[in-house]
Amino acid sequence: MSEIAKKVEAGEVESIIVSGEELEILLKNGTEAISRKEAETSLTETLKNYGVSAGALQEVNISLKDEGGFKHWAGILIPTLLPLLIIILVFWWIFRRARGGVNQAFTFGKANLKISTPSKTKITFKDVADLKEAKEELEEVVDFLKNPQKFLKIGAKIPRGILMMGRPGTGKTLLARAVAGESKVPFFHISASEFVEMFVGVGASRVRDVFETAKKAAPSIIFIDEIDAIGRQRGAGLGGGHDEREQTLNQILSEMDGFDKETNVIIIAATNRPDILDSALLRPGRFDRQIILDLPDIKGREQILKIHSRNKPLAEDVDFREVAIRTPGSSGADLENLLNEAAILTAQNGQKKIIQKSVLDSIEKVMLGRERKSRIITDKEKKITAYHEAGHALVAAGLKEANPVQKVSIISRGMAGGYTIELPIEDRHLKTRSEFMAEIAVALGGYVSELINFNDVTTGSSNDIEQSTKLIRNLITRYGMSEKLGPRTFGKTEEMIFLGKEISTEKDYSEKMAEEIDREVDWFVKKGEQTAKKIITKNKKLLNEIANTLIKRETIEREEFDKLIKKFKLKPISVTA
Repeated sequence: MSEIAKKVEAGEVESIIVSGEELEILLKNGTEAISRKEAETSLTETLKNYGVSAGALQEVNISLKDEGGFKHWAGILIPTLLPLLIIILVFWWIFRRARGGVNQAFTFGKANLKISTPSKTKITFKDVADLKEAKEELEEVVDFLKNPQKFLKIGAKIPRGILMMGRPGTGKTLLARAVAGESKVPFFHISASEFVEMFVGVGASRVRDVFETAKKAAPSIIFIDEIDAIGRQRGAGLGGGHDEREQTLNQILSEMDGFDKETNVIIIAATNRPDILDSALLRPGRFDRQIILDLPDIKGREQILKIHSRNKPLAEDVDFREVAIRTPGSSGADLENLLNEAAILTAQNGQKKIIQKSVLDSIEKVMLGRERKSRIITDKEKKITAYHEAGHALVAAGLKEANPVQKVSIISRGMAGGYTIELPIEDRHLKTRSEFMAEIAVALGGYVSELINFNDVTTGSSNDIEQSTKLIRNLITRYGMSEKLGPRTFGKTEEMIFLGKEISTEKDYSEKMAEEIDREVDWFVKKGEQTAKKIITKNKKLLNEIANTLIKRETIEREEFDKLIKKFKLKPISVTA
């Protein structure tokens, strides 16, 4: 600014245009310059402060430029209006939250129903494999929903409440959706746990809302999943006096009693604990139609695998029959997960189609865990593991009552250092004493093999010993298979309903009998050990061949194992021999 003051005093400045704090200067020689002044004082005062005389200022043409425009007005309005806008937004947010809380209070008693309309429910009985008897019973319900007058004309009452009982994953929800798909009616789905809230009376209110909604959409289906959450026995002691749960249950019972003949609403409930349900739920007129969903047999597992493989590219070598043989006790959900794991494994390997090996590997992954090939073991440990698993496999092959060996491996999976898979070719619903004895001998085969070949035993047999001892105690105390103690049970198990599992076992026998039980346990253990020792000692060369093959190749499949047995002409014996 001092430089401008010198030029003004010297008469070199033609004009100055003031625009806020900016100065546009035009010199008499035609040169233009830009500068700034202080915001608090005017240009003339500033120049006078720098010593410019009044005569020199009169020679300069000083003019003001109108600021106007957005920038000018924004500089004036923003400092004034911004705080006001912030206050308005804060109050708007507070009132909006308060209004939402009021609305939520009015809808607190409404049920969180999930509805599937007939156009969306495309699942039918064709999508449900196995469960033939269950589907036949439910076809009556489908017929009623389609043609209610057919039953009402002759005074027939179709069951309004249907209880599906089965283990987790057996297809209870899927079957309920199939009923809705076949009937082409609205399907209302809710979990029983959603009825119960902290506030007393909310559950009953939600039950009323569910039934009112279903009645308006009749004919319709209400599906209550895991009904044992609110349907447990009332007055059962600890946990049985929950007022809210009992009020909810009472409301369900009264709503079902309030149905008239022309109300076309079917209630389907599902549970895996029918033993703890209140008897009032199961009486005629309520959930009197009870359908049991068993785990699928070998044929059913094969059908389920085919259904779940519809959208998956399969190689020609995939044999679902073999997969079904290797998955006894698996539910539909287990088999679906199995094929999903096979698809994941196929994608990880960069393959375009699922092959049989991927499916079989997935079975072992689900049962035992992922392969731990990175686990480093010494040659000595590898040899011990090989002889241990060879002992299991040899004893299984040497007993008529034992299950056929499907695979032997010394590759670590999960917590297991190695494993032997021996499974029945057909499903069994009954098991004999001799089959249990064979199972005990096979379990002790690894222990005996270590003892014979290394004159020592390792911790690798700990789980086998634990499982065989538990099995033996069940044979004696639960199944009555002890020849010495006879057909009776020992120990009374008490169960607390509110926890849904065993709490304690009451000892209903004397100390002398306890000693007899211990002696019988010892006898069964020695019998199994002697049987395993007899087979291994007699077929020592075959044991060495199996162990050496495992050391070299780590895994022996069923076909190769059968060839080894035929090569050494092993003749299976009876466990009682």
